[in-house]
Order: sequence, then structure tokens, then C-alpha cells
Amino acid sequence: MSQQDNFGSGFVLGTLFGGVLGGIVGAVVTSRVIQDRSKPDTFRLDDSGENSPDQPSLSEEEMEIARRGLEDKIAQLNVAIDDVRQRLGGVNGHTQTSEDVGRELR
Repeated sequence: MSQQDNFGSGFVLGTLFGGVLGGIVGAVVTSRVIQDRSKPDTFRLDDSGENSPDQPSLSEEEMEIARRGLEDKIAQLNVAIDDVRQRLGGVNGHTQTSEDVGRELR
């Protein structure tokens, strides 16, 4: 009988402790999310499509550098994907080309 009493009181105590701890964690996380949402994004366009006055505009040269960097990353990813595709092979040891995948999706 004493084990059942200890279980019941431990269960109630654990429930209360978990509720209090969960409430504290929830309040902290909520306050941080609210603070993060109140910060402006690093780059935002206004309704006219122009940069907002408080945001610096990117020069054509900076945009071109960023575009080239992204193209290089995409090329690296494509090479890595092709390499993995060749290593893994396809069904029955045959590799699948992108045209084959396109036909399967149609």
C-alpha cells in the first residue's frame, strides 16, 4: 500500500514540477521569438520595389559577384549530385539520366 501512495504523490509532484518548468521554458522561448520578429530583415523591398531608405542598396558589381558565387555553388552541387548518382547507380546497376527521371515524372 505504501508503494501506491508514493507513486501517487510522486506522480502529482512530477506533474506540478513539469508544468512549472514547461511554463518557464515556454515563456522564455516566446519572448525570444517576439524579439526576433521585431528586428527588421537585413534586406527588404518596399511596395514600389525599391530599397527602403534605411537599407543600403547593392551596386551592380556586388550583385554580379553574388550571382557568380551562386552559380559556382550550383555547379559544385550539380557535380556532387552526378558523382553520387554514378557511385550509387540506378536500378539493376544502370544509372538514371535526368531525361529518364523527367519521363518518369510525366
